[in-house]
Amino acid sequence: MEDNKAMVIFQPSGRRGQVPKGITLIEASRLLGVDIEALCGEKKKCGKCRIRVESGYFQKFGVESSMAHTTPWLEEEAKFINEEGRKAGYRLGCVAKVEGDLLIFVPEESRAGKQVVSKAARDIRIEHNPAVKIYYVEVEPPTFEEPTGDFERICRELEKDYGLKNLTVDIFALRQLPTALRDGDWKVTVSVWQDKEVIRVRPGKAEASYGVAIDVGTTTVAAYFCNLNTMQVIDTVSLMNPQCKYGEDVMARITFHMTSEDGLKRMSDDIIEGLNWLVDEAVKNTYPPKKKVKKGDGGEIAEEWVEVPEKGKTYLRLTREDIEDLTICGNTAMHHILLQLNPEFVGLAPFPPVIHHSLDIKARDLGIRINPASYVFVLPNEAGFVGADNVGVLIAEEPYNSDEIQLIIDIGTNGELVFGNKKKMISSSCATGPALEGAQIQFGMRAAPGAIERIKIDPDTHEVDYKVIGRDAWRSYSEAKEMQAKGICGSGILDVLAELYRAGVIIKSGVFNKEQKSKRYRRNTENKQPEFVLAWAEETSIGKDIVITQRDVRQIQLAKGALHAGCKLMMRRMGMDKMDKIKIAGAFGTHVDRTKALIMGLFPDCEIDKILSVGNAAGDGCRTALLNRKKRDEANWVSRNVEYIELTVETDFQQHFMECMQIPHMKDPFPHLEGVVPPEVLNQK
Repeated sequence: MEDNKAMVIFQPSGRRGQVPKGITLIEASRLLGVDIEALCGEKKKCGKCRIRVESGYFQKFGVESSMAHTTPWLEEEAKFINEEGRKAGYRLGCVAKVEGDLLIFVPEESRAGKQVVSKAARDIRIEHNPAVKIYYVEVEPPTFEEPTGDFERICRELEKDYGLKNLTVDIFALRQLPTALRDGDWKVTVSVWQDKEVIRVRPGKAEASYGVAIDVGTTTVAAYFCNLNTMQVIDTVSLMNPQCKYGEDVMARITFHMTSEDGLKRMSDDIIEGLNWLVDEAVKNTYPPKKKVKKGDGGEIAEEWVEVPEKGKTYLRLTREDIEDLTICGNTAMHHILLQLNPEFVGLAPFPPVIHHSLDIKARDLGIRINPASYVFVLPNEAGFVGADNVGVLIAEEPYNSDEIQLIIDIGTNGELVFGNKKKMISSSCATGPALEGAQIQFGMRAAPGAIERIKIDPDTHEVDYKVIGRDAWRSYSEAKEMQAKGICGSGILDVLAELYRAGVIIKSGVFNKEQKSKRYRRNTENKQPEFVLAWAEETSIGKDIVITQRDVRQIQLAKGALHAGCKLMMRRMGMDKMDKIKIAGAFGTHVDRTKALIMGLFPDCEIDKILSVGNAAGDGCRTALLNRKKRDEANWVSRNVEYIELTVETDFQQHFMECMQIPHMKDPFPHLEGVVPPEVLNQK
């Protein structure tokens, strides 16, 4: 590396590159296509560009990052960063300059181009039976003749009115009880968990209680804020997993734990902080928005924030304590890191988790700031690389209740597969890696404004039409300068391989077709590698051509080949050569073009109409467990009744993997692509 340059990595966007030493972190972010808020024009007056310098050696990136690799702290920063924040590594991006290699974490509130997280809750049927239910009781006040204790008094009414017996009480709820009874004139609303334990007492008659279901993904975390009484999803909030700075995939994070003395605690603290941010965001959204106004009458003019309610809208005005139940799912590594369970052995054959069964843990014991007496239900794990998130998918989709042979693919940083029906189900995991999310693609990026999300390539002219996030019009209906493209995100990455193949830009092996005469095909002048231009410099906001390289194509092929090989081996294990239905889950499930998925060979040939998108099924499953306690038992049952198979121990896995890397496959016919792909392309040898 040149002496006058340093490697800077921004997380969670994953953007990285060498930048000149001496420039500010804001300037470095612009060079690397990362958007950081700077409302005051970098005059050190708004504090919006607050970032965190991570310290330590990050093996995944081969970078030693340290506060010493930035210029010294300036007093202007103290207006926005307290001493605790300073010790944690926070700086202002407009102040701190690059002096050496750095790994920078950009908090959610400092990101100008917020990631678009497609994890909306689907409208699915859920039987209403939450673990936390509320009961209204009226009790007689104590007298000298009848001085029974307050708790025994409400228990007597709960048994008489609702048949609840042998209740226990959490100490925090017990502390609320005497004041609540007297403030409510001996009328109270009691929250009871699993018909066993009193976890909250409120004066008077309350109409609702609330809960949150959280899907902790390797890359993104999505929370569904629900009314436990009506099952309504009040809000969906999300954020990038703050652990991304330790590496995009689970193995990188397990490695960080193994190579850093306090690595496990640091990663756990990060995700707990993220979960609390989600809770706070959900609660904040139950109040009217605020705006800053000036107040004064000739003397000193002061500024204050005032509420600006939307006309005709009712606001719930909730607090953290109003959240009385919480369910969590995630892959096995995310599960272990959250709970500070040693994840080391999950990454070593035969990949055993610390625990399979579900857990009920007091929120306060995890440091999650909701009603302190409440529990967190953590869904069970299937295996080392098929975790509670896959259990969430299963209890949402219920293939074990169906006669149809289903293949369910949950595409994320790790690909998880389930195959079967009510007679038998098997599951497996494929190391797709983060390429499909943009992490290993030269111009790859998260799904944020400016990311190319859809691509079409004309088979005759090889001209490219594309659409970017944040703009409705396609390139063909726009002026070049209006596009402001920055890179390519997951849905665009899935599009591009199919389009390059269908247009004949690449051949079935994935190699660029040397006979093409497209002006977009060229060899890079620096590294001499072939590449194809998706967007010319004048169409971008980064001032250079956005290209797909031969290496990018290979990375996408590796990811899709792993998934396809996994499907084939599972079908062979079940003695089947076709399936009745394919369901694509995860954020990709919302955006994937099923025709293009089949063209690229993401899975074996099938009828296009049988390919369905089921969105974030893991989050939906987590929500069913929140709203129906029987689903929690079902989750434990299904986690032990799905047979996990380790694909990599299959003797011919590598052979299948190599064949599946080709587009759509080296040898297998794809009759359902006839009429979709030109015959000379589809039938090439």
